[in-house]
Amino acid sequence: MAVIYPFTAIVGQERMRRALVLNAINPRIGGVLIRVERGTAKSTAARALAALLPQVKVVSDCRFNCDPDSPATWCTECRERVDRGEVLPISVETTSFVNLPVSATEDRVVGTLDIERAIQKGERHFEAGVLAAANRGLLYIDEVNLLDDHVVDVLLDSAAMGMNIVEREGISFSHPARFILVGTMNPEEGDLRPQLLDRFALSVDIFGIRDTRERVLIMERNLEFERDAAGFREQWIPKEQELSQRIEAARQIIDSVTHTRRDLLAIASLTASLNVDGHRADLVILKAARAQAAFEGRKAITDRDIALAAELALPHRIKRGPFQQSEMTMEELQDRIEQLQGASQSTGKTSEEAGEEEDEDFGQKKK
Repeated sequence: MAVIYPFTAIVGQERMRRALVLNAINPRIGGVLIRVERGTAKSTAARALAALLPQVKVVSDCRFNCDPDSPATWCTECRERVDRGEVLPISVETTSFVNLPVSATEDRVVGTLDIERAIQKGERHFEAGVLAAANRGLLYIDEVNLLDDHVVDVLLDSAAMGMNIVEREGISFSHPARFILVGTMNPEEGDLRPQLLDRFALSVDIFGIRDTRERVLIMERNLEFERDAAGFREQWIPKEQELSQRIEAARQIIDSVTHTRRDLLAIASLTASLNVDGHRADLVILKAARAQAAFEGRKAITDRDIALAAELALPHRIKRGPFQQSEMTMEELQDRIEQLQGASQSTGKTSEEAGEEEDEDFGQKKK
């Protein structure tokens, strides 16, 4: 089995790493689109993330990897088995990495119902597709801009709903489709239609690193990995485990993370001031801000969480303005929020947090 390059060994690209981690904490955010230039390893980060993610508890003989602790999301087969009085066996599995080819058809993605078998034998038979394999895992689409538009639509629908429902001739089958969606593309080879671009929750543009020292560090780490991949990965295991544990802890508390009406006003004021079309961006920012707070171990979001989320949710949704000339930083977005709402009292930060410096890793505060 090939050794995967460690996620925590990736040099720079803080926004991309943060976007991937937030989606790992809450896949319902709606996916990450990574737009890259030639010469950047597009799949390295996605594969690395899947390799470090916490193991998941599954119904061991379920082909859809249903979560035994979440009956509301069970597939049709698991629900029927429990109705018959069966006890579902449980096991723990690693997070899967599923690569979707650009030639994939809708049937290949969602699966198919065998109507002939249903008519002739009275049996319901569902041939599982890619979404079944991706449930509870990471679905990676390279060159997503070359994929059929309708297939992209189906994938984004499933990512948003967390469920795949196939209906044909009065027969229905459903199974969970909760996956981390990562799409990559080279804009030089064509862009996504604006309607599809907007449906990717977060977007990050990746360029070759210009800092000389970081470029040297990239070379050194890659050469070391090529010489002894297993040994190199072994060195990074403590950091990989630490990040994995933080993601798992964030998953446990994210449903408890709260927001106030003032937070909603801050988000709405920000998107309105930047002339963002529609309302999807507002909801994405809220979801990502909650994931950011959970990642930092907090149960209430702050203006800073909103700014960090907006930094990832807005670049591909603004037609003209600040992002056209240069990307707005988290600090600039936070300043804009404060200007729009007025300098007000703290939004959940403690006095200790307020004076702390920012850590480069996922916009955290140093302790």
